[in-house]
Amino acid sequence: MATSLLWQYTASTAERATKPLEIMRNCSDMRETQNDLFFKMRCPRHIAAASVLFASITNATLQIVPGATWTATTGKHIQAHGGTMIRVGNTYYWVGEDKTDGSAFQNVNCYSSTNLVEWKYEGALLSRTPSGDLGPNRVVERLKVIYNKTTKKYVLWMHIDSSEHTEARAGVATGDTVCGKYTYIGASQPLGFQSRDIGLFQDDDNKAYLLTEDRANGLRIDLLSADYLSVKQATYLWNDSIEAPAVIKKMGSILCPWSAWKTFADSGSKTYSSQTNYILPVGNNFMYMGDRWFSSNLMRSTYVWLPLAISTTTASMSNAVNWTVDASSGSITSGPSESTYEGESATLAGGAKKVSCAGCSGSNAAGYIGGSDNGAVTFSNVQSSATTRTSIRVKYCKSPFFRAHWLVLFCAFSLAQTVSA
Repeated sequence: MATSLLWQYTASTAERATKPLEIMRNCSDMRETQNDLFFKMRCPRHIAAASVLFASITNATLQIVPGATWTATTGKHIQAHGGTMIRVGNTYYWVGEDKTDGSAFQNVNCYSSTNLVEWKYEGALLSRTPSGDLGPNRVVERLKVIYNKTTKKYVLWMHIDSSEHTEARAGVATGDTVCGKYTYIGASQPLGFQSRDIGLFQDDDNKAYLLTEDRANGLRIDLLSADYLSVKQATYLWNDSIEAPAVIKKMGSILCPWSAWKTFADSGSKTYSSQTNYILPVGNNFMYMGDRWFSSNLMRSTYVWLPLAISTTTASMSNAVNWTVDASSGSITSGPSESTYEGESATLAGGAKKVSCAGCSGSNAAGYIGGSDNGAVTFSNVQSSATTRTSIRVKYCKSPFFRAHWLVLFCAFSLAQTVSA
């Protein structure tokens, strides 16, 4: 099937007066990774659309693209950092931190999806209050939620701290529905020990455990009370100082002896420039969920999701440009091949024009997109062998020192598509 794709950025009058392209922020202080998705750079006033890539496979499904900008139904980049996921029926709910205005607590956001690719913003579970633990300039992070079958409550645990990170407490809240409003109960140091980064694990017997970073002593596993609202007793202690813990189960018991720590991603990759936040069971498979943090602009931080393979006592994970998952069955497959459409070969309108780019294919790109002249690029007669909706990867960056930043879109190949970044 064929379609046309219009890629355009529209800046407000105020933005144009100071920085013609707000999207330039996406290029700032990005870190290079193995698959060259990001590069540390300074962004001048102009960007360029280097290329558009379409999946090319019969009956292609929507792909997960690790590290890409990921928009929800709001049209905005998803704000669910340091988060977790829970499945209720056939729907997955993604809960995480809102970093729209920086590091201080704003909201605990919730999104829903039935395919793990397209996400609907449902609302905030908790929001900033005038004072207290959830007040201004507070730290509320590493959100984890589970359901208590006895109390019929969703229980949310989180790291609570001051902006100086001197309190090191674990907080808890409850909700009647997974994406409804939660009631904050309070925070404490579990069993009198520090608690920073946390994880949460619910076993087959419905017992729940809090993983907690006690920086002075190590990483702890603590058994929660029957209602999941407090810590009952210590279960295990590693003497190592470990951040961002996560636990999955495939046979065995959480009480069994633990092996030594092992690397599960490529050595030196630092889990492909990401920090663990959760491991999601999908059918009989597992999906690694991590954050790729951009410290200079936290709201632009992206998500690295990859298949995690478990074989007996060994875990392994490889990087991927894209991949697919069947959210119902858990079937995981490699991403399809792609067709590439060059920006400089597209139809340029407004202020958009062909620019030189040493790092781009063909050494050229389409530049001066958006801004006061409303530069636009139209890709015509785009082809895909997919009979269903598929994913589009738009590679955009700054000129003249190119490295790619990816924006993921979804297309049905039936009508002309207008894309605003």
